[in-house]
Amino acid sequence: MGKARIGSKPPQVTLDAGALIAIDRGDRRMIALLDQVVARGGCFHVPAGVLGQAWRDGRRQAILARFVRSAEVQVVALDQDLSRACGELLASTDTSDVIDASVVIVARRTRAPIFTADVGDLARLDPNATLVKV
Repeated sequence: MGKARIGSKPPQVTLDAGALIAIDRGDRRMIALLDQVVARGGCFHVPAGVLGQAWRDGRRQAILARFVRSAEVQVVALDQDLSRACGELLASTDTSDVIDASVVIVARRTRAPIFTADVGDLARLDPNATLVKV
């Protein structure tokens, strides 16, 4: 937990629903973290299910809508390959949250830290994940 170490190549970050909710609320600390990543030419990965957890009404979520549309954001589909990887992770950890598993798998694949409000559950899925509490 704590600060994500960002090397010389542009950083990649995976976001969970807590991070998107913080963005939607205009949380200053979250915005500062995003600005640091963007300033270094980085990008953000948002598993599609995470977007579904945070999205309620685009007419009222202008900040989140603008963020998700930005060039630095990739919404990662929960396709067959990712779904199977999530199921295998859930089986190996005796857990059941597919969306949390998708966050961990996307972060593993991109070797990215995870910005999260849900440190405990994600750490259970991957004790070696780099988790940044938001």
